Parts: sequence; structure tokens; C-alpha cells
Amino acid sequence: MLGLTITQWLFGILSFLAIMFALMVVFTRNPVNSVLYLVLTFFCIAGHYILLNAQFLAVVHIVVYAGAIMVLFLFIIMLMNLNPDAEPRKHIVTRIIAGVIGGVLLFVMVGALKGAEQLQIVQGGPSQIGLVKNLGKVLFSEFLFPFEIASILLLAALVGAIMIGKRDTNTNDKDIINQ
Repeated sequence: MLGLTITQWLFGILSFLAIMFALMVVFTRNPVNSVLYLVLTFFCIAGHYILLNAQFLAVVHIVVYAGAIMVLFLFIIMLMNLNPDAEPRKHIVTRIIAGVIGGVLLFVMVGALKGAEQLQIVQGGPSQIGLVKNLGKVLFSEFLFPFEIASILLLAALVGAIMIGKRDTNTNDKDIINQ
């Protein structure tokens, strides 16, 4: 079995799936399918977090990205009029420029990674580093004041969003319809 552990096998499988789903995001023509492939990519990345013993980060990643942001993307895509007939055709010059820029970006990324040392996976690291218990201890001891300030700012933003979205009760519904 080539001497690989189950963690290394899972890492390889998750990496392969994440890359394949990411490529499907780019090459799929249907935007709804593209967003769904992006959700699957996020799940694979959350699997990497679990392999790194960062369970809290994996759960937050799934809830925030695969949950909230992808629902927002789907909502926006469904609100847009994606009629292929109304979409303007790209000129061949635009396609060539995009291909050249993508090639230059690939060349720069390969050049940057060429001099990098081979990444090593730390096998004997602390096993309690990514747990919620330790995060809570640090958050409510060292970072209590910034945590409370952030909660007050989120509360103010919530109240502001409600006030902006609130309908004026003094106007009559008939007046709005007649206008």
C-alpha cells in the first residue's frame, strides 16, 4: 500500500475532488450548476480543515461559505436574466488577451512555487489546537473586549438594516399603487 497512512489517502482524495470541482466551477456553462460545484469544493476544503484538526474552522467554513454565501449567489443568479440570446458575444481579440493574461498568471505562479521548499505535514503537532474549547478560552480571556465591540457593531448594523428596510407606516398602500 506504498506506506501511506489513511490521513494521506484522505488528503489526496479530498485534494483531487477539490481541484476537479473547482475546474467544474470554471468550465460549466450553467451558472446554477457552477455554484453547486463551488459548494462541493467548499465541502472538500472543510474536509481538509478536519484533517488538520480544526473542527471549528471546518464547521464555520461550511456554515458561512457553503451555507450563507452560496444561498446568496443562487438568489442573485436566479434574479438575473441569463438569457443566452441577450448576452453579447466576445470578440476574438478579447479571448486572445484573456488567454495570454491567464498564461502569464500561470507562469508567475509556477515561478513563485518553483523556489519554494517542499511542504511538510506536521505529524506530531498538538492535538488540541483547533478545538472549540481552546478557541473559547482565548476568545473570552485575551480577546474579550474586541469580541464585545464586534458584537455591538453587528447589533448596530442589524438595527440599521432594519431601519433602512422598514417601510414608512405613514404612507398608504393605495398611494403607492396609484403612483
